[in-house]
Amino acid sequence: MINMEDLEVILLKKKITNFFDNIKKKFKRTKRNNKLKKFFGNKKEEGFSTFEVVLIIFISVLFGVIVGCIICASNNGLVGSEVSTELQEVITTYDNILNEYYGEIEESDLMNAAISGMVSILDDPYSTYMDSNDTYSFNQSVDGEYVGLGITITWLDGVCTITEVAEDSPAEKKGLEVGDVLVAVDDIDVTSSTLDEISSLLAGAEGASVKVTIERGEERKDFTVKRAVIEIKSVYSKTIESGKKKIGYIQIDNFASNTAEQFNENLEELESQDIDSLIIDVRCNSGGRLSQVNAIMDEFLGKNVVIYKIETKGEIEEIKTSDKTKRSYPVVVLVNDGSASASEILATAFNDNYKKATIVGTTTYGKGTIQKAVELSSGASLKYTTQRWLTSKGEDLQDVGLTPDVVVEQSAEYYNDPTSENDAQLLKAIEVLTEK
Repeated sequence: MINMEDLEVILLKKKITNFFDNIKKKFKRTKRNNKLKKFFGNKKEEGFSTFEVVLIIFISVLFGVIVGCIICASNNGLVGSEVSTELQEVITTYDNILNEYYGEIEESDLMNAAISGMVSILDDPYSTYMDSNDTYSFNQSVDGEYVGLGITITWLDGVCTITEVAEDSPAEKKGLEVGDVLVAVDDIDVTSSTLDEISSLLAGAEGASVKVTIERGEERKDFTVKRAVIEIKSVYSKTIESGKKKIGYIQIDNFASNTAEQFNENLEELESQDIDSLIIDVRCNSGGRLSQVNAIMDEFLGKNVVIYKIETKGEIEEIKTSDKTKRSYPVVVLVNDGSASASEILATAFNDNYKKATIVGTTTYGKGTIQKAVELSSGASLKYTTQRWLTSKGEDLQDVGLTPDVVVEQSAEYYNDPTSENDAQLLKAIEVLTEK
């Protein structure tokens, strides 16, 4: 079977073959021209100069190294394999359109369309093709950091407005504020640009500076801000007083590469305030890196407890805790129909293994599959389903979800005014923990 990485190798090899064919043609043409010039008495013989010969040798060696590295790195190298008739038709079609189509066509667009078409035929909502921009945004969300100024921008009332300034970021240190209207980046007017175009101008290498021009009321100001690595917060916490009880509250927005670290920092801070119990809120959390769930559950269950199971082509692997740490105070996990994947794993791990756990809210989304992401040479990426996960008891929640111990629907008041006072699910969680 030929995978997408192999297809890229095949196409690259064809490009290299075309490159060397062009060199051969030039050698033949040069040789023929020299013969003609000798026949007609032209003493000056034109051929490849010393520089051209050296350049050709250098490029040839460079291409050889690149192709060798790609083939060696490929999981299913093409050495000894045959290209199927079907795949050869794809390659032939690709070449024909690229070389013979009468209109303008970008090679990258053609490749993107081919890959996107293959993914769409899978009829799997979780297998997707992302272009380079979407891939960049996706990587930011799962990595939990990015290089930038630390501002969030959006269009409000027809102007590009800063809606968030990250704490302790370069933007905050330089004095940029929420509500500032962005009008220029490095003296390039952005008042009619798209958000993607503006974001592209703001992006750049770590340590490099960018000039930002903003309007604040009637005043226009320039700021020169140096880009830095910005950590994206995915965990927030607070304490809640209820009677004589002090309840810790931790909200997890998504599971990025640094979520467990942020969770532990927040948990330690809450425990230093002598909390009696804990609420973990994963409502509307669509998931992320499963490794972060593993690390969080390490703090509660003790060692060698099965958190969940992974099924790969019929084979089952148990994922267990690796730390001896245990906690024993009551925990409520808040969930809803937006809690999916890693959020559901966390909720079921508490539900199956933590004696003082209560699940509160509404039935979860029901995403029981795991995807693998592969980044392509173009900067785009392919995300496709490779496994499914089961609860520690072996249950498959795909399209079913987890039904809470205490089912609580939100009221209309909450959707009109989403405050803690109107949050029926949070209030029920507090009630459960106060009684315990």
